[in-house]
Amino acid sequence: MHSNPMIAQVESLPALIRSEFENLDARTRTFLNPEEWLSVKRIITTGCGDSHMAAVATQWAFERIGGVPTEAATAMRAARYAIPAAKDAIWRNPLVLAISVSGSVSRTQEAASIAREQGALSVALTGNPDSPLGRMAERVLDCRIPDFVFAPGIRSFHISLLALWLVAIRLGEMRQQISGQAAQNLRDQLLGTADAVERTIEASRQPARQLAERLADGSHFTFVGDGPNYATALFSAAKILEAIGRDAWGQDTEEWSHLQYFSHRHPAAPTFVIDSGGPGASRVKEILSPMARIGRDIHLIAPSNSPLAAAGASLLPVEGNADPLFAPMVNVVPGELLAAHLADVTGEEFFGGFAGAYAPEIHGGNYINTSRVASLVEVMTESQAADSCPKRN
Repeated sequence: MHSNPMIAQVESLPALIRSEFENLDARTRTFLNPEEWLSVKRIITTGCGDSHMAAVATQWAFERIGGVPTEAATAMRAARYAIPAAKDAIWRNPLVLAISVSGSVSRTQEAASIAREQGALSVALTGNPDSPLGRMAERVLDCRIPDFVFAPGIRSFHISLLALWLVAIRLGEMRQQISGQAAQNLRDQLLGTADAVERTIEASRQPARQLAERLADGSHFTFVGDGPNYATALFSAAKILEAIGRDAWGQDTEEWSHLQYFSHRHPAAPTFVIDSGGPGASRVKEILSPMARIGRDIHLIAPSNSPLAAAGASLLPVEGNADPLFAPMVNVVPGELLAAHLADVTGEEFFGGFAGAYAPEIHGGNYINTSRVASLVEVMTESQAADSCPKRN
């Protein structure tokens, strides 16, 4: 095992996916009964931080494989806006999938609890079934994984992805959007991402280390992706923030052109463009020219044989040719390795060591686990109060 805990987490991923796949697949097939599977007409997937990013990464799969309109909502939006406003006439809808590894995050608990009060079917996807979230949701999908050395969450994120994709496959199979054989083919592809992750770790290990050494003094990082890989961009940026405390953005491919394009105070900011050949590929190719013109330090996270690899930018290679549906499982690895090696090179403590103003035992932290969980009545009362505020003419 590598002495850096974050690098060790990344390098453990292939074995983790292989060891947990079968049991997790079995649990996703049975946590709802046939009538409940068939009743699903709308889905809200929700969580905070990494869990929300897992929801974003898998939204397309629920729509494409499951054939069900799906919203990947932050827990705040889900709890305080989307679920209270849901007026689905169909029994038990929307299906609310509340994701939290610890099961202790207040807003995610709130989303599950309000969904249950509303009569929707709420499911906790958690690594701690006995947690408050596990008790508040009507059903639990057990996503426990073996204990491992502490670092910014990497193993847990990949298991959340795995669980959500398996739920999407089962949903499509039960609703007869795909055949049983097609469902099994998708499961085989998903399990095969373990091999792709393994090959990507091997291919990106040295380039990530070299890049970390070059960018050790960097203060502003941007990751750009679209569709499922918007989540890859968000998660990669999140790991930079957690590992070394530097500013990092995750941005949608098109939105970069509208926003970060104008960041003239950081003209040479390292900018990582994620390309997996999905529907956004033509736009990804197009934005490389303006990126270069304004002076960005461009790096590709892409297959070695990507047409964009010839554009002259440095490459953090992705191997294995994963289906664009499941590409975030693999495409996120180079960003994880970069963040881990940046921590190793700079000597920064994860999460700033929770020191000084960030010490939770002194200041209460950021209240993510201690914020009071509101009821549906309280949320609706606040909403009605806002509606009654005098409007300016």
